[in-house]
Amino acid sequence: MQDIFIISDNITSPIGLTTAENFASLTKNVSGVTLHNDLNLSDQPFYASLFDHAHEFISNHNTFTRFEQLLIASITGALKNSGIDCADNKTVLIISSTKGNISLLETNEFDPALKKRIAMHTSAKMVADYFGFSNQPLVVSSACISGLLGIITGKRLIQSGLYENVVIAGADIISKFILSGFESFQAISPEPCKPFDTNRKGINLGEGAGTVILSSQKKHAKGIQLMGVAVGNDANHISAPSRTGEELGFVIKTALRNSAFTAADIDLISAHGTATLYNDEMEAKAITTAGLQSVPANSLKGYYGHTLGAAGLIESIISIKSLKENLVLPTMGFEQMGLESPIHINNTLAHIPLQNCLKTASGFGGCNAAIIFSKK
Repeated sequence: MQDIFIISDNITSPIGLTTAENFASLTKNVSGVTLHNDLNLSDQPFYASLFDHAHEFISNHNTFTRFEQLLIASITGALKNSGIDCADNKTVLIISSTKGNISLLETNEFDPALKKRIAMHTSAKMVADYFGFSNQPLVVSSACISGLLGIITGKRLIQSGLYENVVIAGADIISKFILSGFESFQAISPEPCKPFDTNRKGINLGEGAGTVILSSQKKHAKGIQLMGVAVGNDANHISAPSRTGEELGFVIKTALRNSAFTAADIDLISAHGTATLYNDEMEAKAITTAGLQSVPANSLKGYYGHTLGAAGLIESIISIKSLKENLVLPTMGFEQMGLESPIHINNTLAHIPLQNCLKTASGFGGCNAAIIFSKK
């Protein structure tokens, strides 16, 4: 199978505008999650990690929505010094998001023009044209695994021989529509979230963007290789995860097998860790099913909130940085084990040798994804 390398990345979030800034904030225990009282988003105060309303992501912003501006800012950072030519017919763009420009429905009259404007393929084409991509962009929207599925899709496109380089960017902007949806599920925590903790009460939402550039060209390689990937669906419920974790466990084991790894080869798990009662329990059972219960694991949701379509990308990039730095970040909010199937939740800044990292994600509709990064 053809080797795939991570050649560049970028994170744009409320705690940093570059990957380096974000990682530095995390090592200093800086969180973007704060209490907000914004009647344009919710009738009651809520905790989330949001950009300042006045923040401008790009200078010529009038043409683009904030969602598109956020994507452009992140992609710009990843392309810088990457050596990638967007106009190359062997290079393609993938956009991952759960809601895209859905917030336009809150401020504009619905008509054929708006219907076209809120379509994700419209945003993808505008962003692709901004950078001069010659190929038609792709859109991946599969709930909260969208970011990981974008990476998986990129890997498969390269291995098919269609492309040599794939730019994968994911973003979501929190709107009243999105927040009210999670509130209707009673999934929003009334306090900063506590992944895997016995007192966890739900999620905090977050805004952000992540971009990863994949390449088959070894000349671009910068020390990290994308190994096995896997995706599946537990066919359990439209919004509730499997209670057994067997399905995500199967996806994890498939990613291990596709990497020619065993559980003993994994040094770090970047978990989805949403801090909801059932997701965390399911994920812990899946990790145990795969024989990885003793491997240090963390969740970054206490720092970023749940960034939806960007989550898999942002958390993958931090995992890559952790591998390079041999540094396991703590799980903010975790104090006391709250799992029937206990796993090794890391709650301190730990310097340990790292070689291989597993990243997991799950989402509405029962979708599950797992990917493995390796330091080469």
